[in-house]
Amino acid sequence: MTSKLKQHFPMIHEREALLEQIQSTPSLRQQFDSWQPYQQKEFLDFCTGVRGVKLLYDFFFKEILSPEYTPERLNRLLSVLLGRHVTIKQVLPGDSARIADESSLLIMDIIVQLDDGSLADVEAQKIGYAFPGQRSACYSADLLLRQYKRIRDRRKKKFSYLEVKEVYTIIFIENSTGGFREFPEDYLHYFEQRSNTGLRMELLQKYLFIPLDIFGQNIQNKDVSNETEAWLAFLSQDDPEIILRLLGAYPEFRPMYEDVYRLCQNVERVMEMFSEELRILDRNTVQYMIDEMQADIDKQKADIDKQKDVIDHLKAENDSKKAKIDDQKATIESQKTKLDNQQKQIQEYNHIIRNLEQRIVELEKQLNR
Repeated sequence: MTSKLKQHFPMIHEREALLEQIQSTPSLRQQFDSWQPYQQKEFLDFCTGVRGVKLLYDFFFKEILSPEYTPERLNRLLSVLLGRHVTIKQVLPGDSARIADESSLLIMDIIVQLDDGSLADVEAQKIGYAFPGQRSACYSADLLLRQYKRIRDRRKKKFSYLEVKEVYTIIFIENSTGGFREFPEDYLHYFEQRSNTGLRMELLQKYLFIPLDIFGQNIQNKDVSNETEAWLAFLSQDDPEIILRLLGAYPEFRPMYEDVYRLCQNVERVMEMFSEELRILDRNTVQYMIDEMQADIDKQKADIDKQKDVIDHLKAENDSKKAKIDDQKATIESQKTKLDNQQKQIQEYNHIIRNLEQRIVELEKQLNR
């Protein structure tokens, strides 16, 4: 059966022909057989147009939006997202801007320098980090320091802090974490530092978080209404109906889809790419579980600390009550001692009175004689 996308992009593989090519090539067959059934289906679906291609995978993103070969595409994407015209001056290596690359959850990452000297770190996460704010702040600070050192080393004594430009951190998240889900209508979250008084000061670090799963929920059964939505749909949506609606409203995306399916013609290369992405996702899942467990541990520790505070408070109250009881007990003992002494005095007085009464009786007897 011909897929809807193949009707618009004739170069898309026929499923039977693609399977035959894989099965007839030992290396491809071995690679294909190593995948889980659902992974095999995903690969076949996007290569044959049953579903669209996930363009945030590192391989596809850097090929289709190559700053070297098609810089106008990434220029336009960044311009739309940042709300200002930008031109990419160069692509920077990303290794030194990653504090712990082996534990990265990224499926795509690219760092570019813009024409005004500012830097933009564009990345995509398959699974949102458990600590997105802390992590992004660390990498943004690392990138800012990297820029500062480069300018200082080049300018020497002529260095001025005015030469240090903004650092933008743009993060696409395919599967967002709980905090983002509290805002089901919002999928563009801008952050920058502001004062509490209105004093303006350029503090350079700016962030944009884009939870694409929330965008997808908002775009279902709706037409793409602006260029920002068009770009997000292009990058994240693999539903053929949405892709065709996008092409109807924004035909300028057609050449990019054509490039995607031309890439898919190279089955060996795409399979290698897909296998690498699967390895990254496996590693991501482990790291995500570690982050989740750490978050649970931190929460449990906070709960234990809170319970300890309650216990300490109750213990202090009990100690206070015990001290009051001890004071009351001491008072009672003192009063008891005093009562005992008074009782003894009363007994002594009664004994004296009986003696006196007996003496009076004896005296009356003497008088009556």
